[in-house]
Amino acid sequence: MRRPRAMVLDEVWRGLDGVDALSGPQGAPLRRTVKLILDPLVIRPVQHPLCAGSVLDADGVTLLTSLVLARSDALRACASWFTVLKQARRALRITEGNAQDLYFQRCFELATLHGEPGADARERAAAVLREVHEGTGGRTTTALKNLVTEPNRLAELTTLIDSAWRTRPLANSGARDLASELTELLDASTLAREGDPADAGPLLDELIEDKVGTHRGIALWRAHPRYGADDLGLTVHECPPRPAVGAAASTATLALPFDRSIYERVFTVLQGSIDRTDLPDLPTLVSTEVNRSCSPWGLLDESLRVTAAAGCELALGLSPLDAVPPARDLVATELSGARGDRSERSAESEQDGPEAGLHTGTTPSAKSGVGVRVPVGAAQCDSRGQRADAGEPGLGSRAHAVVNARWRREAYVLQARRYSVHLGEAVSGPLAVVAAELRTPWRPYLRRLWVRLHGRDVRELAVFDPVELWDLLDGVARSVMLDHRTRVKQALTVAMDDVEEARAS
Repeated sequence: MRRPRAMVLDEVWRGLDGVDALSGPQGAPLRRTVKLILDPLVIRPVQHPLCAGSVLDADGVTLLTSLVLARSDALRACASWFTVLKQARRALRITEGNAQDLYFQRCFELATLHGEPGADARERAAAVLREVHEGTGGRTTTALKNLVTEPNRLAELTTLIDSAWRTRPLANSGARDLASELTELLDASTLAREGDPADAGPLLDELIEDKVGTHRGIALWRAHPRYGADDLGLTVHECPPRPAVGAAASTATLALPFDRSIYERVFTVLQGSIDRTDLPDLPTLVSTEVNRSCSPWGLLDESLRVTAAAGCELALGLSPLDAVPPARDLVATELSGARGDRSERSAESEQDGPEAGLHTGTTPSAKSGVGVRVPVGAAQCDSRGQRADAGEPGLGSRAHAVVNARWRREAYVLQARRYSVHLGEAVSGPLAVVAAELRTPWRPYLRRLWVRLHGRDVRELAVFDPVELWDLLDGVARSVMLDHRTRVKQALTVAMDDVEEARAS
């Protein structure tokens, strides 16, 4: 009989004793216990595919149960070590970071190496705490907050932001067909990844030298009737606002990329760093972030700006639901002259609405945010990324076909397509949220891409290899797909749990 994986794991876990420190109030394993200990260190779904699905058959149930019971002693010891580390943490008055995130895997390591805590447990715990917390070199979120809230430093940062924002580069780029060249770069990069002898390196170098990424980033500072930085999911404002210093941040409620305060930007860097010693000191980190936040794309390195522009071009052609990409237009126009008469476009925007292109075939200019009418079905690509209708200029590319083909094979995408066809807007719940994101896939894609590029920019990791550029862009697409897959799996697991509980009652 097939059973939900979460239910099986819950039953096995409740049969263990001495694991209260790793359990929730009702006795079930904590989510972080599953994420940080059980899945990666005990069950290992990659090595045991029978245990990987959200629903297990009889063999999978037996295997998962045996794997957890086989490590029951280590799990009990891990819980004991976690209690010891929490006591030592309180004694040392450490408040930095989440104790579960920081110590769960270290506790399992201690349990595997030493078993239950012994007479020297406190000394070992103190050594672990020093290793975890002193390796930051003073680069902690507490120190960051103290830095940006100190009155003199706050005044200095405010003045620095005013100056950097006032002197931003705002000149138009000139008459370059940015979109077609970026699409050429994307396609050349996919061929380079496949080992094609054609060299995309000179093209990438040329785009970096011509500051194509900077020009595209400058355009995002301007207001557009539709498909500006706000419609791309990078800000909630029509124009990205001047950054604030800020003094609070939470990973659960972070602002959109272009709306984040200086504190939030540095906070995410610190939170995402395994080894903070490779980062600049905090005052330098904060001052540099001020300049970065007032630069095109919120990035300083030109190669990363080009990567962002290429990623934008890729994102605007994504169409997981197998329709003509609603945000796609590579028609050659001048970036400087594309804005046209704003009043005319505003009138069009009021008539169609910002989502009109999702249904009517209106597509935004990837360079200017201007809507352009394109015949539905005008440019479909075959499985090799070649345009079926060669008469339509640049409306399809190999790079888009590669990502779209992979995305359209996802089971949750097929389900979302059925929702959109049969239920329309009537469907609700977690699956509907995923379906809505699939109708505007460029938004989650560009938000995730920006986060990765921002992290590279802070660490001065430029992109000069076309293969690396494609791996980065393709990796973001895979990450978005996996995130959607996880959310769908969780929603289905909850639904199946509800069904099982109803049957049992």
